[in-house]
Amino acid sequence: MAGRLTLILGGARSGKSSYAEARAAGAASVLYVATAQALDDEMAARIAAHQAKRPAAWRTLEAPTALAAAIVAADGVYDTLLVDCLTLLANNLFAAGDVDDPAAHQRAESELLQEIEDLVALAGESDADWLVVSNEVGQGLVPAYPLGRAYRDALGRANQRLAAAADEVVLLVAGLPMWLKGERSA
Repeated sequence: MAGRLTLILGGARSGKSSYAEARAAGAASVLYVATAQALDDEMAARIAAHQAKRPAAWRTLEAPTALAAAIVAADGVYDTLLVDCLTLLANNLFAAGDVDDPAAHQRAESELLQEIEDLVALAGESDADWLVVSNEVGQGLVPAYPLGRAYRDALGRANQRLAAAADEVVLLVAGLPMWLKGERSA
């Protein structure tokens, strides 16, 4: 039986990661795919806090980009894959280029959408349940600068593509889950 693909959306500090981790907690084997990079002390502390609250039995795969390839290379069989998060994946792709160059923004968006296609294809071939975390970026203000607008638009399109492919889409607001697509499974 094929696994389920679940997209977990929400704003900053909405409870997305905690909710995803709680959903994964009952699985016999979990691959936690982390996209964050410790580029400064504050981010290193955030990563350490996330790591400390994960069960020791979970395997962590650090993959700031090329997620599908990294998952395949990890060569394991898991009941659940938890990808946390697409927001930082997009950040990593946009930060890799010239942040002031609109052509670099377009390349980053193309790379992000290809990452989504690769994840959707891999999830479709998998018997595992997939939990993918991403920020909902369409409810805030329009960013005042071109990079912010390009980033917001790209992540919004990536979320739309993943939501279309997902069996279930859950939106977290103030720690409370709301089902946007699929049947409530937790």
